[in-house]
Amino acid sequence: MNTTYQVSEVKLTYKPKVKASERMGIYSSNDTYQLLKEKFYDADTIEYRESFKIVLLNRANKVLGVTQVSEGGLNSTPVDIRIIMQAAILDNASAIILSHNHPSGNLRPSSDDKSITAQINQAAKIMQLQILDHIILTSEGYYSFADEGLI
Repeated sequence: MNTTYQVSEVKLTYKPKVKASERMGIYSSNDTYQLLKEKFYDADTIEYRESFKIVLLNRANKVLGVTQVSEGGLNSTPVDIRIIMQAAILDNASAIILSHNHPSGNLRPSSDDKSITAQINQAAKIMQLQILDHIILTSEGYYSFADEGLI
């Protein structure tokens, strides 16, 4: 057979860095807050500059990873939905938890917070991903969109 006309082949491998049995499970908004506050938001800068991070989860709500999407200024940070979807697909995630901090200490979501959450949720549905929550963090507490019925 002439090899000139053979179809090229792509080989996909998936090698997680953490065993499934060692992954932390997320079962409540408080679990998410504790994980993010203790390991992913710097206590020295949580009140300085706003940043947006996502928690990527498998079907069993086990953490696959946490990644920073953006970092902004004192009262906002740009969020590119494509970066969130790309991270979820590359990490083989089934669900996503959105998060960002409010340096002001105010836990109430802004209209922009609600709008971007709705846009991300819409994009996730198309990609068959589930948005489980959006957590707003401060050094003293958190606000959960899921707990308040907004997701």
